Order: sequence, then structure tokens, then C-alpha cells
Amino acid sequence: MEPSSLSSSLLVSQGTAPPFSLLALPLAPPRIHPVIHPFAEHLAYFLLFSISILPPIFMGCGSVLAGVLYITYIDFMNNMGHCNFELMPKWMFQTFPPLKYLIYTPSFHSLHHTQFRTNYSLFMPFYDYIYNTMDSSSDELYERSLKGTEETPDIVHLTHMTSLKSTYHLRIGITSISSKPCNDSVWYMWMLWPVAWLSMVLTWIYGSSAFVVERLKLKKFSMQVWALPRYNFQYGLSWERKSINNLIEKAILDANEKGVKAEQLNGSGELFAKKYPRLRVRLIDGSGLATAVVLNSIPFGTKQVFLCGSNSKVTRATAIALCQRGVQVILNQEKEYGMLKSRVPESRAIYLKFSNDETPQIWIGDSIDDAQGRVPKGTIFIPTSQFPLKKARKDCTYLSNPAMKDPRDNAECPHLVMSAWRIAGILHALEGWEMHECGDDMMTIEKTWSAAIKHGFKPLTKPCSLNSGTDL
Repeated sequence: MEPSSLSSSLLVSQGTAPPFSLLALPLAPPRIHPVIHPFAEHLAYFLLFSISILPPIFMGCGSVLAGVLYITYIDFMNNMGHCNFELMPKWMFQTFPPLKYLIYTPSFHSLHHTQFRTNYSLFMPFYDYIYNTMDSSSDELYERSLKGTEETPDIVHLTHMTSLKSTYHLRIGITSISSKPCNDSVWYMWMLWPVAWLSMVLTWIYGSSAFVVERLKLKKFSMQVWALPRYNFQYGLSWERKSINNLIEKAILDANEKGVKAEQLNGSGELFAKKYPRLRVRLIDGSGLATAVVLNSIPFGTKQVFLCGSNSKVTRATAIALCQRGVQVILNQEKEYGMLKSRVPESRAIYLKFSNDETPQIWIGDSIDDAQGRVPKGTIFIPTSQFPLKKARKDCTYLSNPAMKDPRDNAECPHLVMSAWRIAGILHALEGWEMHECGDDMMTIEKTWSAAIKHGFKPLTKPCSLNSGTDL
């Protein structure tokens, strides 16, 4: 299951996730909100808008280009007028005053939906001026809409795009695509590739700060998702590191200035916490809760697990916690074994084992994709990373990336899921915790898990016995 099109880079109740994506799992599956009209209204629209197209065709002087441009203009203006966001800049009307009568604005048309008997005109307001049906508050509402009201969030989740096609999985993208997991492709996506490539180039050149892609409420807190104008591959470019760090730093300082309580980070936020020791905003990487989710996903009675990679903070913390609980952790990479052995308490080091021969039925880690070829049938894979798996075997069982059900998950709104890293930032704000969770610092596993359950977050899976099949 693909978590999200974005990678979590930073969260204002923050945690540090790998420098990769916006979210591990979306807060909620994107909902499709189509424009719905009765059939008769569709017919009326068709007849009305065809007045400018059909006569030239019947007269033998129709133009395909003119028809395409006309329909494109009509569709653009119709969608723009219903977007509920004022995006027509004031300088356009100041530079060319007649535009006021030729182009309507979202605020102008919104009054038709609230007052009903004013502002009838679609696209060209001069008819309302002629017939005296223009709402007297149109200009005032336009001015107020341009100023807007700046919302100060309590929690910010800082993320970035993953692949080029992930652009269309944003809520501001294409609804038919954004309602599906990011790894589900549709046949026409290749046609959109030039648009995605162009948007990447433009954000690379001109993107100078994070932008808001989602706003939502949970209990008494308001939350926002801020996306950095960078894609996954750019994080691997050494010459881009300074630019990306500057973007993250700017986002942290903006959040701090606005009074944000917590911010979620991907990667180590320790650099910024040390650079700005008086930060009011808490930087959270969410590793404590992510580790707790992984540990609580392991089947009851497990005595051995195989560790696939130990590069991430969550993977290392999971391995150490398992050793402390008396579960044997097996690795087949000598370098990773040596690194973990230095971190495991001496009294529990006997539970860490280096072996090339043993293959337990439980595999945990951040490199599962590379390890699937050599596992026995019936193996249970438990990911520790925010990255979704790219492939899967039909004879194995796969748990989701660390995530939990949203407290609002119910019969009316089922399947609301949030990544563990993101939840950690929310818990930080709800509980009023003052420490940063970044670098080597990590919240107590039991403490974060108890807080998540207390605030209504629910596990995605129930731990099971290996003898009970794969009812996960």
C-alpha cells in the first residue's frame, strides 16, 4: 500500500523521518467532490454554451481551434469561479479597468450561491450591471477576500514530493488519480508527464519556501501540511543539500514566528535544534511512536526476528527494544551487526546474533524490498520505514508501514489512517511535551504508545500468534 505522494520532512510537534517523503500514510484517503447537476441542467448548459459553436458550423465556417479555445475558456472560468479562493489579482483590474465587466471573480460568484438573486452572470459580469442584479457588496467582498485571514496552526507537518507523478496525488491534483494509492497508474498518466516535468523545473527554480497543501482540525488543534518545493531525487544531490537545509530552516523559523507548538521533520532536526536553542516550536521526528507501532505489530510469542537493514533510527530502536525484551534479532550484515552491538546493553547482547544461515519467519526493517527473494514461504514482513514496498510476494504477509487509525475513523468515515510519524507530532502538542525528538533523542516508546491510545488512535492490526495463520 502506497502511503502518500509526499515525504515527511518536518513536523511542528516534530519528529525526524528519513529525507524522503511527505507522509508515510495519508491522514485520510483523498475524497472526490464532483460537481453535480441534474440532467436537465446539464442539457441546458450544453444548449446554452453551444450557441457560439453550432451556428458557425452549420454555416460552413466553423473552426476546430476556435471551438477548443472557447470550451477551454468556459471550463477554466467555471472551475475558477467555484474554487472558493480569490485568485484574481487586483493589479489586473487596475491596469485594465474594463476587465471588471468581462471577467468575474470567485468572490463575485460566491454571492450568487449565498444571496441567490444576485450576480447571475457566468464569466462576464456586465450583464448584472446592465440589468441591475449585481450585489452591492461584490467589491467589498473582493477586497476582503484578497486580504484573507492568516491562520496560525498548532501543528505543522513538513514534507516534500516523492516522484514526479506524485504531483497528481495531491488534493489539488486530479481527483480520479488522487483517490487511488500512488503506485496505481492510469493509462493517460504518460500524457501528463510533460506537465509534471515542467512543474518540477519551475518549483526547482522559483520555489523559495514551503507552501500549504492541507488544513484540518483534530480535537482542539488546527494542523497544516507544508510541502517543500523539492522532489525525492533532489535529496540525493550533494550540491542541493544546502538549498534544502535552507528551505527547512526557513520553514522552522516561520513556524516558530507564528507560534506553532510542534513541527514534524524528516531527517535529523538536531542541526536546527542546536542552532536555535531558544526555539519555541518543538521539532519531532516521530521515531518513538513509529518504533512502538512496529513492536506492537509483532505476533505474540515471537522468539526470533530477522533484521533487514538497520540504517534508520526506527529500525535500530526496534532491534534494541527487542533484545531488551528477550527476542533474538538476527542480522547477516557484519557492519550493521557491529554497529548495533555497540548500542545494545551488554546484559542483552546475547540476543543479537550474526548469521548467514538462519531465516526466521518474521522479517523487520527498512530494506525489505531487497530481501524478499530469499525468504521462506509464509514470512511476515513488518516495515519500519515510511516508504511503501515496490513489490510483494503472494505467499507472504505484509503489514503496513507504521501507522494508526485516526480517532475519527467510524462507520461514516471509515479507513482514516495517519502515519505514526505524523501522529507523534500531534501527541506532542496534545500532551504539552517540551522536549525535541530529533537526532539521537527519542521519546519513551511506552509513553508515546500509551498517549496515542489515550487520545483515540487505534492500531491498524492486532498482534497475532504465528500459529493463528495470517489474520493480521
